[in-house]
Amino acid sequence: MQKQTQLPLPARRTMQKVGSDTRDARLRRRLSMELVAERAGISRATLRKIENGDTSVSLGAFVSVLFSLGMIDRLQEIADASHDLVGRQLEEEHLPQRIHTKKTKKHV
Repeated sequence: MQKQTQLPLPARRTMQKVGSDTRDARLRRRLSMELVAERAGISRATLRKIENGDTSVSLGAFVSVLFSLGMIDRLQEIADASHDLVGRQLEEEHLPQRIHTKKTKKHV
């Protein structure tokens, strides 16, 4: 068995929840592991790892599973700037206080 990447506890819990939620979504759709794995282009073992929250699975495999379940839309919003409150606050702190414009000479 491969050693899982050491992630902070909150990150591991998040992976486990996302994996569990993915499994629940598959079951709600009454789709077999074989069918979802085939549609996602991954092995059944990889799908099992995703559903168990295994951190060694590639993001690409995870995204393929979400796509095959018709759940990819919300994933596009994860790092969107409109949801990045900390990043926007930091950016605003570094905005210039004044903006200097070039003076143009008037032609008389």
